[in-house]
Amino acid sequence: MDFSTLAIDTPATPWSGRDDGDEPAHRRWWQVASVIAAPSLEASLPGPAALIGFCSDAGVLRNHGRTGAAAGPAAIRAALGSLAFHGTRSVTDAGDITVTGDALEEGQVRAGAALTTMLDAGYLTFVLGGGHETAYASYLGVAGTAAVANGARLGVLNLDAHFDLRDAPTPSSGTPFLQMARAEAAAGRELNYAVVGISEPNNTRALFESAHELEVKYLLDEDCSRERTTAFVDAYLETVDIVYLTIDLDVLPAATAPGVSAPAAYGVPLPVIAAVCTQIAASGKLFHFDVAELNPAFDIDARTAKVAARLIDTLLR
Repeated sequence: MDFSTLAIDTPATPWSGRDDGDEPAHRRWWQVASVIAAPSLEASLPGPAALIGFCSDAGVLRNHGRTGAAAGPAAIRAALGSLAFHGTRSVTDAGDITVTGDALEEGQVRAGAALTTMLDAGYLTFVLGGGHETAYASYLGVAGTAAVANGARLGVLNLDAHFDLRDAPTPSSGTPFLQMARAEAAAGRELNYAVVGISEPNNTRALFESAHELEVKYLLDEDCSRERTTAFVDAYLETVDIVYLTIDLDVLPAATAPGVSAPAAYGVPLPVIAAVCTQIAASGKLFHFDVAELNPAFDIDARTAKVAARLIDTLLR
């Protein structure tokens, strides 16, 4: 497909990283990520991947959080660049969609349209956020696909300390999953939403009530042992045909992921979150994913960016 036809604000630029040589055994992410032309669908097994950056702080600002996530996509690309590439997929970087000022909804619509085009062309897509308002942009892209129109059972799995089901007059980083539920209802469907890592002290009783009304499946952070989380995700996967996985980096302990809007006092250990990513990738049901809430201004030694890069690498094996 011609990626130049997408409504991208900033075209991708060449990646950089450590150079150990040009042989396949020496490859790193920066040597694999194409920024010029997307390969044919037949050129990559198990299938090509494509990414866009969603540079947005508007949702976090509306949600009264610490802004800076608009710089997240560049920081994640930088962290990915020098990682050794052990996968077989081709990866195309389509560039960035940027939310200017408070024009959040318009940016989400444009991002969604670009994602729908790539998904319908056969790519496994992923988005680098951006605040967790990124999630509604991703949803618009997934919900607009032929797969959903043809009846595929969509599951939205969120790795997050928060439900993000806030009922507010203005959409923000705290509202995307309630927006999804309402959009699904308007389309005559029900949102199949599950969350791993919910922090009870950081979600009000009203949010828990909303989750119960919407039949949200969730696992509290303190219950996220490796065994229990695996069983939870396995049971969820039985109910869906395709998965949109969204990772809010604040699901991780603050020591692991300090560079987020709302660092976690407890959090889910990285090995558990990484195991979920492996589990979802191995299921064959991963359709789209995003990584949100990286705030480089509050990161320490690029610690959070490196975690994000590691999880992306795991999902694309």
